Amino acid sequence: MLDINYIRENIDKIKEKSKAKNVDIDIDRIMALDASYREKLQEVQLLREERNQVAKNRDIERGKEIKVKLSSVEDEFTSIENELNTLLLQIPNPSKDDVKVGKNDSENDVIKTVGEPIKFDFKPKDHLELGESLDIIDMERAVKVSGARFYYLKNEGALLEIALLRFALDKLMEKGFKFIIPPTIVNRDTMQKLGYMENGGEDDMFSLENGEKFLVGTAEQSVVPMHRDEILNSKDLPLRYVAYSSSFRREAGSYGKDTRGIIRVHEFHKIEMVSFVMDGKDDEEHEFLLSIEEELFQDLKIPYQVVKMCTGDLGFPAARKYDIEAWIPSQEKYREVTSASTTTDFQARRLNIKYQDGGVKKYVNILNGTAFAISRTPVAILENYQQEDGSVVVPEVLRKYMGVETISPKG
Repeated sequence: MLDINYIRENIDKIKEKSKAKNVDIDIDRIMALDASYREKLQEVQLLREERNQVAKNRDIERGKEIKVKLSSVEDEFTSIENELNTLLLQIPNPSKDDVKVGKNDSENDVIKTVGEPIKFDFKPKDHLELGESLDIIDMERAVKVSGARFYYLKNEGALLEIALLRFALDKLMEKGFKFIIPPTIVNRDTMQKLGYMENGGEDDMFSLENGEKFLVGTAEQSVVPMHRDEILNSKDLPLRYVAYSSSFRREAGSYGKDTRGIIRVHEFHKIEMVSFVMDGKDDEEHEFLLSIEEELFQDLKIPYQVVKMCTGDLGFPAARKYDIEAWIPSQEKYREVTSASTTTDFQARRLNIKYQDGGVKKYVNILNGTAFAISRTPVAILENYQQEDGSVVVPEVLRKYMGVETISPKG
């Protein structure tokens, strides 16, 4: 939620920034409610003061009159406050000024390309054909058990996931990140405070208990709110977590897209970074998280490009976002494997997460970034490291965790 004072002073900017994110807001109604809210608040305060004075004077009849009137005014005040808060929650986090205005992902900018796409002397197989011949991916049996867009990762495939986890943990914990395995279920109020329910976000979530609880779509949805209503010490900032959890997505609106293989599935595991930093330090931290993501894929020696999202492709709480897209040989294009976003103080205000800076309390800035998304990282590894005989070479940095150098076809 944005500071109401900021909204009052930047009405046109808020309107423009929301439109740039393809979100329609009724700023005129918000300002009208804000004026009524302040007027009613003053009326309530005056009546309460009069009530206290009348009580001291033991004026029973006047006290009864004030009680009735106060009750009515408080009801009006509560109604206005509830509607105002509802509309305020519908205002997205404005994009940073350096973010390009654009309608959708077609207007995103590639800002860096690292490594040359692999050129094979044979026709490369896609990850599913490789995974099935190597006996490490089984989608056919998962369909029987769970339905479409689920999969079993087994044998060296399961070991590959654990290797990626151990590799990421070793690197991130050395950089000061705290390892955490968070809950995978959050309640409605928490998800709404995070800013993931608005603008159609709920459509992509799996809900439980009649829509009162949700399975997380990414680990930060349960890591960020763990400090809700807390005041952190500035000496403890930046506070960085690396979380490992299952993630669940309905993939609403993606029918017909990536139906083959494990690129777009309903359940997968994710290694996620979350940072809490002092106000104004998020730009620096954003570049830091992006640099880690790049380092991880450079260590895996997988070609990639860095993409900066335009306004129309930013999520509701994000003020700026970068994606890393890895080269996928079978598709002859780059595909998203990680993202890194700053939400500035947007989520912190909604969740009331502050820090003590001397004698002043300020809202923290919160960021998140993917270390590895599994299944997408294994897809990139399988396709880029495949050999003509159908085997797959294990990236050098993962071999000590897996205990093998090559995954060979079975049968």
